[in-house]
Amino acid sequence: MSDENYEQLVIDIYQYQKKYNPVYAEYLINLGNRAVHQACDIPYLPISGFKHHKVITGEDLTEITYSSSGTTETGRSLHHIRDRQTYLNQTVKIYESHYGPIVDYVYLVLLPNYLEREGSSLIDMMQHFIKISAHAESDFYLYDHDKLYDSLKRCQANRKPTVLFGVSFALMDFAEKYALDFPDLIIMETGGMKGQRKELPKAEMHRRLQESFGVSSIYSEYGMTELSSQLYSIGFGAFDQNIFLSAKIMDITDPLSPSAIGKQGVVCLTDLANIDSCSFIMTEDTGYINSKNQLVLTGRLDMSEARGCNLLLTEVG
Repeated sequence: MSDENYEQLVIDIYQYQKKYNPVYAEYLINLGNRAVHQACDIPYLPISGFKHHKVITGEDLTEITYSSSGTTETGRSLHHIRDRQTYLNQTVKIYESHYGPIVDYVYLVLLPNYLEREGSSLIDMMQHFIKISAHAESDFYLYDHDKLYDSLKRCQANRKPTVLFGVSFALMDFAEKYALDFPDLIIMETGGMKGQRKELPKAEMHRRLQESFGVSSIYSEYGMTELSSQLYSIGFGAFDQNIFLSAKIMDITDPLSPSAIGKQGVVCLTDLANIDSCSFIMTEDTGYINSKNQLVLTGRLDMSEARGCNLLLTEVG
């Protein structure tokens, strides 16, 4: 797709969602219906909108609703998906564009907190990957670290291409109990510490995992309940953008103004696959775009900053 065609597609999706998404439309009114002449002018809906409103474009034909983690039902973000298979196909398309055919790999999945609740889009994605995988070893693990260790050793002995896909705190818990020298292993971390462990700088966490598993780099997945697409990092914590999901950094003190390349700000995402919800989302993450046009995450907004970004959303009925 040419740059011109991509730009026009983004504008067309914006116009469609402005007309047929009541939550986004009212938010735009609260912003004063700012003129949008090109894609860079498009305002982003604060991600908290998915907690407090039913964010749907067009007729409500929801097939499945994904929910975020949270202590209460009212604290969960909900993403209403019109076609589950389309969502799953999307996850495969993006993953394979980075790592090749899913069928070639064993997937050992360590996502205990996701498995312990219903409605996780990440669990649905990984169940789909396991089904596609041609290897019988592909499976989920809860807290059975002994079984996981045995599976890793068996995959290594049989020279099977293997992905260990896990939430960060669970990978750290496992790494503190076991040591491996499995240089061909792909470790894919996601989700952070989820309040289960003290947060570590990403570089320090990756260093510890590298030492425990004997690998040269740690890969990362960046996704969330409110998205239909994902970003992936092939090591070193810098996420490659793709045609479906791209990032823009906005000024923390003025979330309607873009930040310069290399300057930290609020991460805003354009997800073209979110055609039935909202494609333009202001997250509560901070980061910057590096010289290679990769997204580098640096942290989370604090409560006062998040309130500033969400101020106009509170006026949506």
